[in-house]
Amino acid sequence: MVRIPLSEAERERGERLGRLLRAARGPRSMAAVALDAGVSVETLRKIETGRIATPAFFTVAALAGVLDLSLDRIAATLAGRSPERPAQAS
Repeated sequence: MVRIPLSEAERERGERLGRLLRAARGPRSMAAVALDAGVSVETLRKIETGRIATPAFFTVAALAGVLDLSLDRIAATLAGRSPERPAQAS
């Protein structure tokens, strides 16, 4: 199976997700967060560094739960909005 290369926007979104998760992790170790979320340390490392730019929803949801991040905040960050500013209806 050939993977379609990620667009620049997808790579940037993955980097934003990684920065958000890293900031939310704070002083907690990567190993502790990964264990609590049920993911491997390598998976968390790759997400935080943007190497996995499009992680599975359930992986993101598990990390969000451990890091006390709402999915709304994650979605807003990935869309380039501040979490306080709601999306505009189209």
